[in-house]
Formats: sequence, structure tokens, C-alpha cells
Amino acid sequence: MNDATPAGRPGIRFPWPEPPAPGETIEIAEGVLWTRLPLPMRLDHVNVYLMDDGADGWTVIDTGFKGEATREVWETLKAGPLAGRPIRRVIVTHHHPDHFGHVGPLVAEGAELVTTRTAYLLGRMLQLDHQETPPEAAIRHYRRGGASDAQVEHYRSRRPFNFSRACEPIPLGFTRIAEGERIAMAGRTWLIRCGNGHAPEHATFWSEDDRLVVTGDQVIPGISSNLGVHATEPEADPVGEWFESCERLLEHAEPHHLALPGHKLPFTGLATRLEQLIDNHHGALARLRRHLNAPRTAAECFLPIFGREIEPEVFGLALGEAMGHLNHMHRLGEVRRETDARGAWRFSLV
Repeated sequence: MNDATPAGRPGIRFPWPEPPAPGETIEIAEGVLWTRLPLPMRLDHVNVYLMDDGADGWTVIDTGFKGEATREVWETLKAGPLAGRPIRRVIVTHHHPDHFGHVGPLVAEGAELVTTRTAYLLGRMLQLDHQETPPEAAIRHYRRGGASDAQVEHYRSRRPFNFSRACEPIPLGFTRIAEGERIAMAGRTWLIRCGNGHAPEHATFWSEDDRLVVTGDQVIPGISSNLGVHATEPEADPVGEWFESCERLLEHAEPHHLALPGHKLPFTGLATRLEQLIDNHHGALARLRRHLNAPRTAAECFLPIFGREIEPEVFGLALGEAMGHLNHMHRLGEVRRETDARGAWRFSLV
């Protein structure tokens, strides 16, 4: 998708052109450290922010995947940059396992788990939903999206991704945060604003004392967060929720803000990036309107949405996002939807 700078907006700048090495940190501002943890996927890292709360210890935002590689980096951080002081709080921006995955061991060492109610409940639910083979509802979802027979059989033959394989056991009990509340970290007061679309009730944190904004996966530079529809909620409209969130957050974005995202590099130009994200998805919808001159499945809409062919290893993610865009148009009444003989949804302009 196009990342052109909206007219009249300052461009996006990256004050630190290189990320910290594993186990090391970069000081973003007084009392705020940036570090990275490895991920075993194409997007091979997640950003973690360490908030110095003085004698009380540290607050950390997000935790990385379950696994030995993550554990080793945390041990290095505790022995080095954290200076032997305890981690007293773990804040999770949203329920995805690259952010939630190492919460358990940190809480077992005495940290308090802090997150939104939706993030906590979704994480707990997904951890308990362990499947050795793809359930029939998930296979129906694949067919509904227009996957071919060969793609369906390939999906059926593979062990499904299980949240529990990427996330340590999530502790029973947490401290809830919610939209409009405030929280103290690193000698600052932060206002909590929640977004949706990529993940429900995704928490972002806006410092009221300086220019820092922890955006998590709600605003990432260079890539758009996945807006996927899943078998658990086939009628979902993540694209509509994304538009609402981006437009609402845009009202608060200032030129001086320094955004701390869940992936990629910290950046300035938060308002510009939010407008890019809005424009990118409106552009995809415009291309879809031209493409839907005949009934199409979600799998037949990859090129107008993403502008490229989709590799097999990310087919499922792309299918979910294509369904998200089509569901949004269906909810707006722009397209009609029919089910063909194979069980696939076919969309065409009204």
C-alpha cells in the first residue's frame, strides 16, 4: 500500500536509524528505555519499553514470545540495563502472543499484570483453546474466503497455530486499565486511549508531561497492522473499527509527538502516519470497487488490496484481511454477498 505523505503534514522521521542490539537498550528519554526481543517469523522482532520507576523498580510494556530466546534476552536485561532492580509491573498493550507471550514468568517473579479487560480475557480464552488439528469451523472459514481445494487440504494437513505454543500460561488475575484513565510510569502521567481493528481494546499511552506516545501495534511506521477476520467472528468489521480508531487518535496527534511503536523504529510524524493508514485503506477499498465488477471471493481480491501476489506462508493472514475489507463494504451496503456451491462468499457491487 502507498505511504505517501498527506499534503500539509510533516514527513515521518526516525531519530534512531538503528535498533538496539539484543539485550541492549537505547534511552528514548529520561527514564524510558527501548529494547527489542526476537520473533520466529518474517516480522522478526517486537519492541519493548522499560519505564524506570525509581526505587520501586521498573514497569515494562510488552514482553515477546514464549521461548528460550526471549528468556535469554530478559535475563540479560535484568542483569544489565535493569540494574538489579525488580520489574514491578508488566503492561500488555494487546492480546497478541508477541506482546503477551512472556508475561507468566515475569509475574511469577513478583510483577503485577496490567492490561485491558478485553486483552486479558482474549488471551486467557485463546490459551485454553488448544487444537491438534484444524477444527471444522476454521476449515469452513478458509472455504468461505475462497481458498482452493488444494489450499484447504494443505491447511487441513498442518498442525494449527496454537496460542499456547507462543504464550506462557497467563496468570489468573490482573489489574484493569481502560479508555480515559491515567497511569504513572517513569515519572510521568500517561493518558490511556484505546484503539480497535488490529486488536480489540488495544491500549496506547500518551504522556501528559512531554512528547512521548506508546502506540504499540495501533500505529506502526512502514507497515499497516493486520486487520483480519477470523473463524471466531466471521462477520467482524476490523476495517471499520480501524478507521474509527485512527480518526479518533488523529485528533490528539501533534507534530512534536515521538511515537514508540510495537515494531519497527520510533518515529516523529504521528499525525502523518495516522493519515497514511486511513488513506491506505480507503485506497484499497477504491481499488476493490473497480475490481468487483463481477462476483469475487476474498482470495480473488489480493492484488487490488495488497498490490502484489501473496506468498503461501502468509496466505491465511492475507485472506483474513481481504475478508475484513469486503465485510466493511458489505456492512456499508456497497456490495452484495452470495454463497456459491463450494461454500465460498462471493461479493459484487450493488
